[in-house]
Amino acid sequence: MTIFLPEFTSPPLLLLLAAALAYLAGSIPFGVVITRAMGLGDLRSIGSGNIGATNVLRTGNRPAAAATLILDAAKGGIAVLVARATVGDDAAQIAALASFIGHLYPVWLGFKGGKGVATFLGILLALVWPIGLAACATWAAVAALSRISSLSALAAAGLAPGYLAFAGYSDKVLLALLLAILVWLRHSANIRRLRDGTEPKIGKKTA
Repeated sequence: MTIFLPEFTSPPLLLLLAAALAYLAGSIPFGVVITRAMGLGDLRSIGSGNIGATNVLRTGNRPAAAATLILDAAKGGIAVLVARATVGDDAAQIAALASFIGHLYPVWLGFKGGKGVATFLGILLALVWPIGLAACATWAAVAALSRISSLSALAAAGLAPGYLAFAGYSDKVLLALLLAILVWLRHSANIRRLRDGTEPKIGKKTA
């Protein structure tokens, strides 16, 4: 199937505004905020140092990890939905990319952010919810079999562009490919540990 870009018809200033607001929303480090608010310490000095839900789980606090997962997904999804409702589908894709980059490189943390898995899934759910559900199911299935969060994330991100192409959403495949590549790049250390057989299981308290 041919991969197309979305048709950009909205005024450039509106697209820039959507990108800026989505980036700021994506930059909110919910994992850091939640762990501090719950007295769990600085998340960046715990476990792997990552600011996502998997590392929050290493504190042993499941409600904190669940809240981080939901909010990290929501910030990407909400950015997409608001941009689509107020501007259009072209702005929704711009907002998707901007919110994802915000999570990876948040201005509030000196541009040192997370790996983007929850935000990626939230974006997919907002863009095309059946594809988002398929990606979530992929994550859950691989996690159930392997008990390795990073492997689950790599599988979900890697298969998502194919799901979109197969379902006929060709205008969103390029975006999904770009997001998947970023997810894989952010997991480069995890990929090395997977090759070495040293990648920790879900819920393990040490990196």
